[in-house]
Amino acid sequence: MITAINNATIYTGEQVLQGQSLLIGNGRILDVVSNDAVPADATVTDASGHLLNAGFIDLQIYGAGGYLFSNAPSPAALQAVTNAIVRSGTTTYMLTFATNEMDIYLKSFEIVQQHPHPALAGIHLEGPYFNPVKRGAHIAHLIRNPTVQEINSLLSAAGGTLKMMTLAPEVTNDEVLRLLNDHGVIISAGHSNATFSKAMHGFANGIRTVTHLFNAMSPLHHRDTGLPGAAFLSDHAYASIIPDGVHVDWQAFRVAKQMMGRRLFFITDAVQEVLQGPYMHVRKSDRYTLPDGTLSGSCITMVEGVRNAVKFGSVSLEEALRMASLYPAEVMGATDIGRIQKGARANLVMLNEELELKKVWLEGREIA
Repeated sequence: MITAINNATIYTGEQVLQGQSLLIGNGRILDVVSNDAVPADATVTDASGHLLNAGFIDLQIYGAGGYLFSNAPSPAALQAVTNAIVRSGTTTYMLTFATNEMDIYLKSFEIVQQHPHPALAGIHLEGPYFNPVKRGAHIAHLIRNPTVQEINSLLSAAGGTLKMMTLAPEVTNDEVLRLLNDHGVIISAGHSNATFSKAMHGFANGIRTVTHLFNAMSPLHHRDTGLPGAAFLSDHAYASIIPDGVHVDWQAFRVAKQMMGRRLFFITDAVQEVLQGPYMHVRKSDRYTLPDGTLSGSCITMVEGVRNAVKFGSVSLEEALRMASLYPAEVMGATDIGRIQKGARANLVMLNEELELKKVWLEGREIA
């Protein structure tokens, strides 16, 4: 059966197509055609001129729907988190874990392996291999340097579900980086006090991106530009940034965007309110903090981040959409998500003129 979304303004990731129809079949995008070329037997949805973009991609999100998954891992929590994330317009995500006890990682690996979902791309371990002076909201006594033995244990237990890891370049070594790269793990530099040269060495040895640019890292100093300066001057490293106006001031956002162009992409770093357990996140207006006031996560969805960037960040709508879809897909090395083209997964979001979410499709199925 073919589904047609008619009268849409389609943002493909490379161009904007006005008043076209998108054809979907077997969970994939079949083609973009004129409205009068839609097959007569197609099931038609009228977009009424609304914007159609590839579904959003969030490589760092801790929870949704009232659940912080790592606080009490369970199949029910995973289902609730995934359903809420998809309903918010994010059709691909990395389930993220802060620095934690090993048993939390092992239990979570098992649950994710046993309960796959088309929106769940894998697990992102943010920690525990950090520089303690840049730990942010992470638990101090669990932070340590990586060893090949421990990384092998994690990879074995994860069974292919460990897809991303944030670590500090200055606490690791080339052998660890090679091991993670050999297993297809995206390595991101973060919670780091790295010098410019140490960060550039990491980029040359398999570190692909930077986690929440400017937050919990060495500053951009005029005598050593640190991790931000390395990200700016690298010719290939990407960086994520949280578009909430809280984690990063909009002037700093604009500087980063001007320096990095398409290598800068969005994450939400969203958490949920939890008042017991190792990470107690307290909602305070436009952010989450630990009980001591330490900033601990955002409260935005990806579509809110897109709206914020357009309104406050001096980026075009087309570019903001790419930062939430196409560019994180590039970080993943994925060619069948994050864009609208023949053969891509039919993961889609429809937005109105106010950039409010109207509809979501996951592999061609409209989500209620």
